[in-house]
Amino acid sequence: MSSASLDVTPKTSVLDAFQVELLAGLQPYGEEIRLPAGGRVFGRGEQSDAFFVVDEGEVRLEAHSDELDTESVLDYVGPGSFLGEVSMLGGTPHSLSAWAETDVTARRFSTAGLKRLFTEDPETGIDVLRALARDTALKLHSANRRLAEQAADEAPDPEVEEMVAKAVTAQREFEPWDEDRVDRLLEALAEAVSARAEELGQRSVEETHIGNAPDKALKIGMASTAIYQSIAGAVGCGPIRELAEERVTEIASPVGVIVGLVPVTNPVPTFINKTLIALKARNAIILSCHRMAQGLGNEVGETILGVLREHGAPEGLVQWVRRRTSRRKTSKLMRHDDVGLILATGGPAMVKAAYSSGKPAIGVGAGNAPAWIAPDADIEAAAQAVVNSKAFDYGLICGSEQHLVVDRSVRDEFVAALEANDATVLDWEETEQFVAGAFEPSGDLKLHFTGQAAGRIAEAVGLERGRESRLLVFLADATDPAGAQAKERLAPVLSLFTVDGDEGALALCRRLLEYEGTGHTANIHTHDEARIERFAREMPASRVLVNVPSALGCCGAVTGLKPSLTLGCGTFGGNSTTDNVTYENLINVKRLARSTV
Repeated sequence: MSSASLDVTPKTSVLDAFQVELLAGLQPYGEEIRLPAGGRVFGRGEQSDAFFVVDEGEVRLEAHSDELDTESVLDYVGPGSFLGEVSMLGGTPHSLSAWAETDVTARRFSTAGLKRLFTEDPETGIDVLRALARDTALKLHSANRRLAEQAADEAPDPEVEEMVAKAVTAQREFEPWDEDRVDRLLEALAEAVSARAEELGQRSVEETHIGNAPDKALKIGMASTAIYQSIAGAVGCGPIRELAEERVTEIASPVGVIVGLVPVTNPVPTFINKTLIALKARNAIILSCHRMAQGLGNEVGETILGVLREHGAPEGLVQWVRRRTSRRKTSKLMRHDDVGLILATGGPAMVKAAYSSGKPAIGVGAGNAPAWIAPDADIEAAAQAVVNSKAFDYGLICGSEQHLVVDRSVRDEFVAALEANDATVLDWEETEQFVAGAFEPSGDLKLHFTGQAAGRIAEAVGLERGRESRLLVFLADATDPAGAQAKERLAPVLSLFTVDGDEGALALCRRLLEYEGTGHTANIHTHDEARIERFAREMPASRVLVNVPSALGCCGAVTGLKPSLTLGCGTFGGNSTTDNVTYENLINVKRLARSTV
């Protein structure tokens, strides 16, 4: 267990650590604090100068993560819990953040207050110090116990056990349904969610505070109606292909119970997309939504549940974690013996956890798509495609363009076209200011800029230009593509590299993919078939797009790729498939083989 766990308090009464009289003696040296839900008790990395005792309400403890879609919640603690005393005694910064999950009343005891206690009442001060040391020892003991529990992970979670048991029963009842009946159910599900697209798009922005509502509504429509249309009429279970000469019949069979992880970046589209493809293949599915989108998950889930009941589907066919999630609960779901497959969409850490669960898993990887603007590109069309793509939902589609690799011969013309299409291309001085204000020292875009409007980001970092723009483009050095210049950003922000000739462009595009995002998507704007073929051959990308906006092309909206919001990166990116994931990835294929002799 990491040192972070030492801030996690055993859920015992405060009176187990402080005798009543000691608490009464300490009372004059503390202060009562009241925090509304969402208020911060203390933050990771802050120097500890106090400890807290929770009197009323519940506090959420979070580990740090640079990945928006990786679950960060470690635990929830309530009345009688100590917070932060280990860090205070050790004189170290807090290793966790503590947030008020509900309205919280607590008492804060500062180091200054304790020093005053020692001065005015040394005997009580020594007793308090002993009690704090005792609580720290209890906490260390609890940390060791939890480490052993997590290593063995033997203790069942009642909620997980109940959900999986229901899913197993429901899947067995659902498997015999014929294709027409299944398609009628899927059509009704798609229509029910699509009918609420505008409302759910608005709700998405209100709850997650990222992206923009009209574009989210379009994504919800695509993930429901377009996904349904792409799979309607296909065979999801039973004989799917006859190989007459080989005398082999291929038969689709369900994988059983699927656990689907739902990210905060695209909660509603991912929820309905995974539901449709799981049911098409006659599987049951249990969905776990990111904590920041829990309310949306409940809304979409209830809509889906109503349709399932109308069509006589078995109870438990589609379930979701209705209350808050945590890494531990998600891990127990993924590792359950009766789960057949994990469908992981989220941050790299969450996808890695899915692959490490011991279960078959389909995961996705980070996008970091370069877009090569070749000398013969249609400059106006390319500029329009880039702006419309990267500005869509404020850059939250991971397959959208991240880097513009522009041939020097057309650079000035392309920059002018970008600006004519509501992008702002920064100069070197503005770029320096922008990078300093918008990015972490690691090169990652600051999390609070994820899915925000370009103008808002420009204003926040003090830029005079760009406050009315749809897209911010900053300059980058092609000789040193690293850090902020070379990373994925889920925001309407792009880097622009200038290159000389095809060799330089190909080398840079490959280097950018290998820096981050290997296996996802690469884009080229050209009409030269030889150049296109070479680009496709040399790029370590599962989707190579030609003359289309990346955000819409990668997910099949304007290309012939299978419509999907779960995009595999293959072994390039540590994934099990390069596919745009659909129901065909959620089946076992049995082969009935007869003698050929």
